[in-house]
Amino acid sequence: MIETLNIKGTEDSPEVIMDFQKGFIRISGTSWLEDAYSFYEPLYQWVSEYFKAPQKVTEIEFGYTYFNTSSAKQIAKLVTLISNFKSRSEVKVKWFYENGDSEMLKSGKKYSELLDLSFEFVEIESTSESEDEDEGVYKIVHK
Repeated sequence: MIETLNIKGTEDSPEVIMDFQKGFIRISGTSWLEDAYSFYEPLYQWVSEYFKAPQKVTEIEFGYTYFNTSSAKQIAKLVTLISNFKSRSEVKVKWFYENGDSEMLKSGKKYSELLDLSFEFVEIESTSESEDEDEGVYKIVHK
């Protein structure tokens, strides 16, 4: 059986939670990686294994605050891989973006349009302004 994948975020890399039992994937934070492929490769492997026998519903949350060009390519590869398996599970994708971050919203919309996955776009308050922020909790501004 596939295990849960947890990667703690750093200043340059996103936090990753991939939970087989819950059918849940969350990638959030900054992805400013020089070698983005090496970071994302275990995520591709996990997704490929997961979709061999996925949960009926798979919930995916992207909550990037920033990503560089090399990360953008790997994110596209990951979303494409997920899109290829969407017939095996009902895939629900939420793309969180900080209020006023039109570039991140635009990036999410590009992934949604290019890869034939339906995204829900959720505006959140800026995480950098909150001192008592709860890990993994988004404060939704409006949908």
